[in-house]
Amino acid sequence: MDSTLCRRPRPLSALLLTGMILSFPALAESPAWQDWDAKVQGTYIWQRKAAFPASYSGPNSLTNDRELSYTFTATAFLGARPWRGGEIYLNAEVGQGVPFSGLTGLGGFTNGEVTRTAGTNPKVYRQRLFLRQTWNLGGGTEKIDSDFNQLAGTVDKNRFVLTVGNFSTLDVFDDNAYAKDPRTQFMNWGNMTYAAYDYAADARGFGWGFAGEWHQGEWVLRFGRMTGPKEPNMLPTDYAIGRHYGDQVEIEHAHALGGQPGKVRVLAWRDKARLASFQDALDYLNAHPGADPQTLFQARNSDKVKYGLGINVEQAIGDNLGIFLRAMKADGKTETLAFTEVDGSFSAGLSLKGAAWGRPQDTFGLAVLRNALSPERRRYLEAGGISFFIGDGRLNYRPETFVETYYNWNPAKHFWLTADYQRIWNPAYNADRGPVNIAGLRLHLEY
Repeated sequence: MDSTLCRRPRPLSALLLTGMILSFPALAESPAWQDWDAKVQGTYIWQRKAAFPASYSGPNSLTNDRELSYTFTATAFLGARPWRGGEIYLNAEVGQGVPFSGLTGLGGFTNGEVTRTAGTNPKVYRQRLFLRQTWNLGGGTEKIDSDFNQLAGTVDKNRFVLTVGNFSTLDVFDDNAYAKDPRTQFMNWGNMTYAAYDYAADARGFGWGFAGEWHQGEWVLRFGRMTGPKEPNMLPTDYAIGRHYGDQVEIEHAHALGGQPGKVRVLAWRDKARLASFQDALDYLNAHPGADPQTLFQARNSDKVKYGLGINVEQAIGDNLGIFLRAMKADGKTETLAFTEVDGSFSAGLSLKGAAWGRPQDTFGLAVLRNALSPERRRYLEAGGISFFIGDGRLNYRPETFVETYYNWNPAKHFWLTADYQRIWNPAYNADRGPVNIAGLRLHLEY
């Protein structure tokens, strides 16, 4: 990617979208029951990376010069009930944008929207097309509010829900009230899900498959299988879901502490795909001095299995304050299939509504994140190896550490403006580079 593009964020499309959406009449308040619905959202994120010290750089390093980055997405969400208990959804999206350093040099990238975009020319694509069927099993009823890809209505507290089609694993798994959506909450990848969760998906984060959810009182059991890419981190989908796939199982329990609601989720996942082993690539590098450091890409000689286990906690402390924690460990023996280059991840933080200062629709957030590498991936990079997103040519290993804070301001209905700041120590796990400071602004509209 031409590095000069990273220096020229183009806000024109975002400004046009702003004017277009603000010119729409406000929609009526959502009814208690919907047979169909249509919603739209638009998000523009601008980020500036300051120059930072670096003892050296490699082919996949984060550029240590000043850079600018931006992303823009606009999405149409359509949903309808074709029969009793059935819902069908279609999403269409347009996106454009330019990442820092061609999307290299970090394990925890600073903008969760960046996977949706691919250059300065807007691209339109079908984002989701899926069916959701609910079988109600008694136990009383609960209200479902209207939301993106969710029709307002009522369901039984005990129920089974099946989702089939083209969607994202993260639509069903690893929810969190305080750290989930980079369009409205924290922006960093490690705050929208576990950074070590190598969930099967194409390069935009979507796939084909199914997910089941069994709700029983305070408990939910989820399970599912999704397609991955034909080649790691690329867009074309491998539809051989019986041979190459990503499986996940999650157990959720809702509780109350001191009268305040909370949830605990435990997630296990397993991928099977044609991947390279770090040990195979390292053995080749050691046996052939001067060989191409991108040996990893040549070592995809057989199907491999990778897996991980994580815990996700959210807890309200009061009416306006909530805290969260995510931690996951992956086996780390093979290259990344579809997400990012992290083998152990931890994030924790808080979310505070602005009611205390008379701004109940505003939100302040603060989080710390820590990403780590497996011994196998670390040894490969220390030997000068290059992987898909990272590779400084050598490595003085330290865990990659972040602080992220944001303030989400709601000046008008349907409109939010966010200031975001991230500080990164040891980018791409290298103590010889950084720290890095990144400031961001986000414009978000939704109806």
